[in-house]
Amino acid sequence: MQKFEIVACDLESQNSQSVTFETGMLAEQASGAAVVRSGDSVVFAAVVASKEAREGNDFLPLTVDYFEKTYAAGKIPGGFFKREGRPTTKEILTCRLIDRPLRPMFPEYYYNDIQVAVYVLSYDKINPVDILAINAASAALMVSEIPLVDAISAVRVGKIDGKLVLNPSHESLEKSTIDMTVAGTASAITMVESGSCEVSEDELLEALGFAHENIKKLSAAQKELAAKIGKPKTVVQVPAPEAEVEKVVNSLINDIKDTLSTPEKTERVEKFRSLDSKLQETLVATLGEEVAAEKKAAAKRIMESAIQHEMRRMILEEGRRIDGRSLTDIRPISSAVGFLPRTHGSALFSRGQTQSLGVVTLGASTDSQVIDGLDDEYKKKFILHYNFPSFSTGECKPMRGPGRREIGHGALAERALRQVCPDANDFPYTIRVVSEIMSSNGSSSMASVCSGCLAMMDAGVPIKAPVAGIAMGLIKESDNFKVLSDILGDEDHFGDMDFKVAGTANGVNALQMDIKIIGVTLEIMKTALAQAKQGRLHILGKMAETIQTPRDSLSVFAPRIVTIEIDPEKIRNVIGPGGKMIRKITEETGVEIEANDDGRILVVSPDAEANEKAVKMIREVTDEAEVGRIYIGKVKRIMNFGAFVEILPGIEGMVHISQLENRRVNKVEDVVNIGDEVKVKVIEIDSQGRVNLSRKAALEGSVEE
Repeated sequence: MQKFEIVACDLESQNSQSVTFETGMLAEQASGAAVVRSGDSVVFAAVVASKEAREGNDFLPLTVDYFEKTYAAGKIPGGFFKREGRPTTKEILTCRLIDRPLRPMFPEYYYNDIQVAVYVLSYDKINPVDILAINAASAALMVSEIPLVDAISAVRVGKIDGKLVLNPSHESLEKSTIDMTVAGTASAITMVESGSCEVSEDELLEALGFAHENIKKLSAAQKELAAKIGKPKTVVQVPAPEAEVEKVVNSLINDIKDTLSTPEKTERVEKFRSLDSKLQETLVATLGEEVAAEKKAAAKRIMESAIQHEMRRMILEEGRRIDGRSLTDIRPISSAVGFLPRTHGSALFSRGQTQSLGVVTLGASTDSQVIDGLDDEYKKKFILHYNFPSFSTGECKPMRGPGRREIGHGALAERALRQVCPDANDFPYTIRVVSEIMSSNGSSSMASVCSGCLAMMDAGVPIKAPVAGIAMGLIKESDNFKVLSDILGDEDHFGDMDFKVAGTANGVNALQMDIKIIGVTLEIMKTALAQAKQGRLHILGKMAETIQTPRDSLSVFAPRIVTIEIDPEKIRNVIGPGGKMIRKITEETGVEIEANDDGRILVVSPDAEANEKAVKMIREVTDEAEVGRIYIGKVKRIMNFGAFVEILPGIEGMVHISQLENRRVNKVEDVVNIGDEVKVKVIEIDSQGRVNLSRKAALEGSVEE
């Protein structure tokens, strides 16, 4: 077993949080392993790398797996098998949080297989384990022989009552206007994932600065741990120069420039294919068929580098992009609502060659998604799903279930739109938005925000404000950098940053940043946020040309939800013995009924008459007698001194013989008999709850039901 080492790090927070990094006790056969603790939350990470790269590999095969063991929170998994199954959405999103900041930190030409496995071993419901997971994965890599350029650290930042809070608990985040996860090195920020309530760009920059100050401390602790017990790093073999191949590639520079000046994606793809064929033909003509075959992989790599260099040169030196736009121009936008006749809401949004079909479905509370993880179980009433079929990029691939990318893009768009959803008490519907990507050439997740927002307005969802999203790019060489608005797929592929911002005219709702370089400064992020705001306002203006406010009414095909409030003690009357009453109401009317402990009852049906009938039946079993109100009741019993009349289910009152008529009555049966329906007025409810009625007083009144 390795020597056990531990390093502690104190962070700037109201509770003086302490994070400890440990290694040497667990997983001694792994390339590297670490345990990170904060409070009673404990996360373990182990990393393993293959000894050699697979033959012909020209990319980094990094796999990250994150597991939330339910025993960590003292829970037993549900289901028949009682063990953890396939990854949950939360686990997949955390895998992405770990992967994204780590991936740019491996040296160029390091192509060995790497596997990162992270387990949550203990969770105190206070200290966030996904944040500890990012730090644990980096620490395990730092003490291993795997070459990591620099330590990656992460924190979460909230803003509660106007104050920035470090690593807030899940419960505290419900009161926070910012939920921001930031990862980075001691010198720069490498990844941001943020949700916020229409906050300003300045507030976000303040949160980023606060986060980075604490990231520096965590990075220093990891480096201290690595210095004490870290293994010597693997030396990366750099490919030998290929002067002959480079000469061939350089001879095709005019073809490269022509291809990169082709605005239309399909035509550009065809030119890239022709360029690849021309490269192989030139290689054969110059070097011979046998040597050309040997140099094929090197030629592909050098050609890719030449294309990347030329595209970046065009932007940095000429301010010109592939499709001819300026750095801040947004592609042409078009949109339409009501695209599908039978859905509850729909919209088609196009920006350049990226197109999203957004569809909204409204349901009852029973349609909400139950989330059961390490935290307490809760119901999710707003859901957004993102689908990315292969035909959207003109490719032929198997179409299976959603992958990590689809889940991640859907979560980002969901975060942006969730902020403007109406309060559940005012709009008690479960809302599901689906984005079907019909065509993609960059920024399909932000197109999903736009189509989803338009579809919600088409469905009559009373959102607080329209939301739009835009993806920004970055080209950076030394201190020279250019920020690009509304990036294309190729600009994302050859660029240094993918920076997505979604929000309203008032502020930012969601932000996501991924980079391919070592890190970006706050100065670059400030420029990107300011430029993104201009683009966002432009897109919102285009969307307003299609629809400005939510429709006044729901689709005729959407269910109607009627909310009534009763005394919570009367809920048992609605349910009845063994559910008898609620079954009777649903069977007779065909509605769906949801009874809440707080006295709210939701009646759901697309049929307004059925809703009205169900509400009347519920009122009948929950109403109480009210002094001064007139009822039509049924005579249940007759006594010498009067008649007992049932005015509501289970509620009877007595009509004294003197209150039967405006004249003297000798015998009760002279006026009423058992089973008769009579109009009566409540004239008194005594201290013992007994109801006294008067037919005489009701004869001059009117019926109230």
